[in-house]
Parts: sequence; C-alpha cells; structure tokens
Amino acid sequence: MTTDYTKVFQDADAVAKYEHITYAPDTYASQINERQQAYLRKLVQREFGLKQPVQHDFACGTGRAIRTLHGLVRAAHGYDTSAEMMAKAEEVGSRAQWHQIPADGPVPNPVPAGHPAIVTMFRLLLNVDETVRDRAIAFAAKALPTPEAGLLVVENHGNAGSVRHLRARRHSGQRWFAELSHEEIVQLFDRHGFEVIERTGFSMITESLSKNPLARAADAAARALPGTDGFAVNVLYTARRKK
Repeated sequence: MTTDYTKVFQDADAVAKYEHITYAPDTYASQINERQQAYLRKLVQREFGLKQPVQHDFACGTGRAIRTLHGLVRAAHGYDTSAEMMAKAEEVGSRAQWHQIPADGPVPNPVPAGHPAIVTMFRLLLNVDETVRDRAIAFAAKALPTPEAGLLVVENHGNAGSVRHLRARRHSGQRWFAELSHEEIVQLFDRHGFEVIERTGFSMITESLSKNPLARAADAAARALPGTDGFAVNVLYTARRKK
C-alpha cells in the first residue's frame, strides 16, 4: 500500500484521531458504521447460520469490522501495514490475531484457518491505486478459493453514481474527492474470479448534510426504497467466487 494514505497511519496521533474523532459518536462516519454493523451481523447469521466463519480483515485498521463480528466468528485475523493501527485495535478491545504485512510486493498469504471464511475490507479501495486494489482482492481470492469457501465484503465509500458525484458536475466537473464506480468494482472482482451477489447503500447524503434532521429523515426514507443503492455515497459489496 505505497500511498500517502498508508504512511499517515504510521503515526500514533493520526491513528488516535481516526479512532476517537473521525468515529466519535454521532459523526457521519459513525452513523454509517452503525448501519454497516447491523447489516454485516445479519449477513453472517443469514449466510453461515450455526457454522461460524473465520474472519480475515484486510487493512484492518483499528479493528472496527472485527469488533462488528465479535461473537459470530470462530476466529478473527487482522492484516495491516501499520503496527500503530493494530496496537490501537488491541487497545480499544478488538479481539483478533494481528499480522503486519508489507506495503507492497507479493500478495500476502492469509493464515490457513479453514473454511467457511469471510474476508472484509473497509475504507481501503478508494484510498489506494489500482495495483494495491488488485493486490487486496488477490488476497481475498487466496482466502476464498471456491464459491463454498465463504464471502467477501468490500466497502466503497465514494460511489461515483452518488448524489455527491452529481454535485461535482455542477461545479464545472471539478472533482475534489476520490470515486469508484460500480463498473470499476465489478471489473476488479471479475479479474480475480468474484461475482457480486449483493450491493447495499448506507448513506444517500454527504457529510455536510448529516447534521440536518430533514436530510437525515429523507436519507432514511430513500435507503428503504428498492433500487436506490446505486445512488448511495457509501456502498458495501458482497461477493462470492464464481463457479
């Protein structure tokens, strides 16, 4: 993950800010995180039933996805380039075995922990280049060699089909944020033998509107409508290996 984004989180102060300010109660990020937690727990219960999966959380950061699945997995493994991030994960109560991985080079090997498994990737793909994205999904392909092996869940927190994108077009097409389109995600998965089985949106509004009660009510109503996921700013993709 040879990006400035990765280098930032080698700093303990930046890690603390990410965990305690970005995800402070009732912030935009924490609102989305709460919705994602509810979705992910229901997904695991629905798809795996009593056969608890092993979790492999790639770019685990401070372990939010790992904390989300506490009690629903038989083991959890977190992988990150930042020792500071994983130390903070341990400090805030994330329970997993931690594995520091190189920032680049060969695709890391997942710990051989058996199947079924769930591979999670949050707040990664949008912040890195295509080479790093391919490396991440190649890791998932190693962890999930067959359709029966389990599921991959990936976050896109900058959907190019969202209302935020339309706002950028009103500013003469000038874009001040990173984006990934549905087509780019599908192509990335396809290169590594995955197919999308579910797409779910978690916010139709931008951070600037997240404190507005009317905007929040409209957001909740829109998210409840079928077929609106493609317009959400934040989207989770659930995928399985192709048969």
